[in-house]
Amino acid sequence: MLRLCVVFICLLYGVKTDPGETCSIFTALSIGNALIGTDLKVKLLLYTRQNPHCAEELSSTASKYLDVSKKTTFIIHGYRLTGSRPVWIPDLVQLLLSAEDMNVIVVDWNHGATTLIYSNASRNCKRVAEILKKLMDEMLIAGASLASFHMIGVSLGAHISGFVGQLFGGTLGRITGLDPAGPLYRGKPPSERLDPTDAQFVDVIHSDTDGLGYTEALGHIDFYPNGGTDQPGCPLTIFSGLQYFKCDHQRSVLLFMSSLKQSCNITAYPCDSYRNYRNGKCTSCATFWPMPCPILGYYAHKWKSYLTQQSHPVTSMFFDTADKEPFCIYHYFVDIITWNKDTRRGTFSVVLIDESGNKAKSKVNPEAAAFQQYNQITLLIGFDQDFENVERISLTFSTGSVIGPKFKLRILQMRFRSLTNPERPQLCRYDFVLTENTKKTFKPIPCWRRS
Repeated sequence: MLRLCVVFICLLYGVKTDPGETCSIFTALSIGNALIGTDLKVKLLLYTRQNPHCAEELSSTASKYLDVSKKTTFIIHGYRLTGSRPVWIPDLVQLLLSAEDMNVIVVDWNHGATTLIYSNASRNCKRVAEILKKLMDEMLIAGASLASFHMIGVSLGAHISGFVGQLFGGTLGRITGLDPAGPLYRGKPPSERLDPTDAQFVDVIHSDTDGLGYTEALGHIDFYPNGGTDQPGCPLTIFSGLQYFKCDHQRSVLLFMSSLKQSCNITAYPCDSYRNYRNGKCTSCATFWPMPCPILGYYAHKWKSYLTQQSHPVTSMFFDTADKEPFCIYHYFVDIITWNKDTRRGTFSVVLIDESGNKAKSKVNPEAAAFQQYNQITLLIGFDQDFENVERISLTFSTGSVIGPKFKLRILQMRFRSLTNPERPQLCRYDFVLTENTKKTFKPIPCWRRS
């Protein structure tokens, strides 16, 4: 009975029951360690499908679980102000092992990353890269291939990944940079930061370009969710405490993890700016033909052959997300032709309603537009849900005015075209009037075909 209890407890906490075998865990430090500073120590924690919850600490390729014939993915965290364990690492490990039968090595350099002085942690980055190279050299001798290495680096970890790539002359298979650190790296030459020559394929997600992240493109493909700055659901003021500083920065990690779950795919669009993307000017995928536009995250490597053969290797991609998982936004083009003789400037909020009464509210609304007589305006509007059949549509038009007479907008034609699913029939409504700040609900009809 006692033995069964021990086995149950071990299974519950993911600990092996083999005699003499223990699980190595990520180093946990405290703010006290940050105050006095920490000397660099690196632990390499191996997880595989044979030991998915019980890490084996590696000091060489002499391992019970390491299989160099398989792909190896390194996870490298960044600066740790308080010394705590990165809460996202266990989930990322499990998602990677679910996606592929691989070796996952967590690079624990908490000793060296934990300090109140950020520049001290930054100075350790090249030393971490040299330590990783020693293990990887051994793996290559044992039969691994450079193409099978994938490094996922977060913040400072992204630049560590770049330094490792430089040490191997850019021959690593892939580097994924998750919001590469900006402070102390902005304006630095490629040899002092992550850049596209560090691996055969470099993909980057920028989620905090106006804070802790890096603004300029650093990879073969650079994704800018919501323009790369303020992320939906993150606090906008410093009164939210530490979350204000780290929420946008950490969103890149959550978006990458969501891509591994594949509950929905986030499509990104090539553009020269987020503003032009939001204005509907950059929604073509023709340049990737016969492939569609790239999707964010783990499976972005499917576009590697296209992205690495371009004469200009850097491609910046823009898209919108929701404020929580699975983060997908479903877009519609809304074409509007108005009749009013006087120009009306305002915004729309839209609600889509399916046959069961479920509602999808517009989460991504464009800037105010000027509606002129017989002039078609096209808006790009995003929703948090996707309905195959839209039964009704509710509209509210607003000029921002709360006093005085309510303006009226006469619409000659309004057409809804799904950007997410362009093969769906287009929906229209003809000749109706909207009163400012008053919701109008109608049943759309199939659009008239042009002769």
